[in-house]
Amino acid sequence: MPTITADQLLRLLGRYVDQTGATVDLLLVGALALQVYGYPDRATQDIDAEVSGPIDLLLQFLTAQHIPADLTQNFSGWSVVAMPPGYRERATDLIHRPNLRVRLLSPVDFIIAKLRRGTDLDCEDALLVAHRFAVSSAVIQDAAAAAIAASPQDTALFVFRKTVDRFCSMLHRPPD
Repeated sequence: MPTITADQLLRLLGRYVDQTGATVDLLLVGALALQVYGYPDRATQDIDAEVSGPIDLLLQFLTAQHIPADLTQNFSGWSVVAMPPGYRERATDLIHRPNLRVRLLSPVDFIIAKLRRGTDLDCEDALLVAHRFAVSSAVIQDAAAAAIAASPQDTALFVFRKTVDRFCSMLHRPPD
């Protein structure tokens, strides 16, 4: 399966908006965001994003372009562990033009998003962003606490806490 880059996605979304007249407001939450953060070699084969508004036509368009996409209107709901409140407001614009807005999670919110899943690759991605943007373990712990407070009480929170603690201990090691 071919990989996709953030630049390719922006061109595709521009074409989609031009062809359909639709409005797209998309928040990148996966590996494409990592590319924009300054790691262009981070390959991905799909788009992970939160979309404001209808998803179906955009998903059909991307599918016709052979681009797999995991789109949602509520990224926080992808895990029992919620995103820290305000993550949408902290997102920064990558592109903002008529009918097309593409945003990125703030670095700390990206880290929390990755730690919610907690795979080895997710932790590696989170470490890259933490080091690049000098996100401290105290800031990560505060964001994790906000995410936990916004989450339903569940045993998944225990695992998330352990993942955050392990991650913060890894922050003190120099990057590879």
